[in-house]
Amino acid sequence: MRRAFLLMLIMSNLAIGAIAAETPIDVSQIIKKSDAEAVLGEPIKDPTPLNLNARDGYYSKCNYYSTKSNRSLIVRVRHAADGTIDPQQEFEQVAASGGAMKTVDDLGDKAGMFNGSPQNGLPPNVVMLYVVKGKSFITIGLSGIKDENVALEKAKTIARKILAQL
Repeated sequence: MRRAFLLMLIMSNLAIGAIAAETPIDVSQIIKKSDAEAVLGEPIKDPTPLNLNARDGYYSKCNYYSTKSNRSLIVRVRHAADGTIDPQQEFEQVAASGGAMKTVDDLGDKAGMFNGSPQNGLPPNVVMLYVVKGKSFITIGLSGIKDENVALEKAKTIARKILAQL
């Protein structure tokens, strides 16, 4: 009887683990409104999340906009479907399409960022961070913070929270 119970417990834990591993993420539940307010340093409007399955994978997106200025935080995650463009290829395409992508160490499998400079085609005070982790491609856009290093550290903090859930 005890063996049967232990076997059932093990099997149910395996089943729960398999279900949890396939549950798509919702970035608006990982990056809460209070997180975005802390990153932007200002109160924000209600977030606008969107989660959907598409032919090329599952998308989870959320936009956070300040109520006081032009500051914003944009968070996107695409989990690639089998047989579609690999996140590593997507990263390389993004890197080739802009100006000078800077490598960002210690994030996911590969990471890079564009800053707000004319050669990158971005307005001033914008940081775009791109991270690849397995079959996921993460995009974090942060605007309105003048110090690029501070903005990048804030974007990396957001990326780490998302990476912890992948």
